[in-house]
Amino acid sequence: MRAAVLTGPGQIEIRRIGRPEPGAGQVRLRLEGCGVCASNLTPWAGPEWVRFPTEPGALGHEAWGIVDAMGDGVEGLTLGDRVAALTYKSYAEYDIADADAVVRLPDSLADQPFPGEPLGCAMNIFRRSEIQAGQTIAIIGIGFLGAILTRLATDAGARVIAISRRPFSLDLARRMGAAEVIPMEDHHAIIERVKELTGGTFCDRVIEAVGKQWPLDLGGELTRERGRLIVAGYHQDGPRQVNMWLWNWRGIDVINAHERDPKIYMQGIREAIDAIALGRLDPRSLYTHSYPLERLDEALNATRDRPDGFLKALVTFQ
Repeated sequence: MRAAVLTGPGQIEIRRIGRPEPGAGQVRLRLEGCGVCASNLTPWAGPEWVRFPTEPGALGHEAWGIVDAMGDGVEGLTLGDRVAALTYKSYAEYDIADADAVVRLPDSLADQPFPGEPLGCAMNIFRRSEIQAGQTIAIIGIGFLGAILTRLATDAGARVIAISRRPFSLDLARRMGAAEVIPMEDHHAIIERVKELTGGTFCDRVIEAVGKQWPLDLGGELTRERGRLIVAGYHQDGPRQVNMWLWNWRGIDVINAHERDPKIYMQGIREAIDAIALGRLDPRSLYTHSYPLERLDEALNATRDRPDGFLKALVTFQ
């Protein structure tokens, strides 16, 4: 099979290696595709703690595909099942997954790509946000995740204020149901605009979905007294500072909405499958860029640079 290997900062090679064999309780997937995650960007930049070359397929973890081999003791799956899975070397044509980290996709989704991990992540963040009808929600950063959360919050009866840098993203937020959009340009102007829109009380929920210091600072400023700040951005490129004076004075709840328990990941993926199969959510327009495996470097660079019209890159296999 072909697999991508990171050989240095910003460098990949496509190598031919043997197909992995599933062990007991595992399945092998012939992958149809894998989403490209912003969490890949720190290793892609080559910090000191990354060891090159990486293992074949490493960093890819948003896979979907076909079960083509099974180890002993696997129940509830059959050869040929189309599934979403939590796997961890999915920048390759095949990968191994534990059977309990695999979810069968219904026939109604047969024509759709399905990067289960980020879709499940969105559902888990939404659940932990405890958004209710009548609340005012600010979402900072309208990328793939922010767009889905805008749709989910709007459908729950909340009023969404979308804040993002790119005009493209603000237009998308409107299409996903945002009641108000604000360009992410001037810190104090954003605060004053949200204050105006909320009658001076600010927001019941603020979801920070960027993963940088400034949006985190802004999120605290936009959260009302006894409100909830949900950190959905991926903050793994260094330490952060927080305005504890403000957080403490307002008595806000701060939720780090990242999961590490595979069972919770799988719960989110199942909820995403149900939402998409029932028509409550349609993410297809959010998959804006597709690349073959040999152009994984371009996919990673686009995820980093976010050219106009970019939301989510998929690596697909023929």
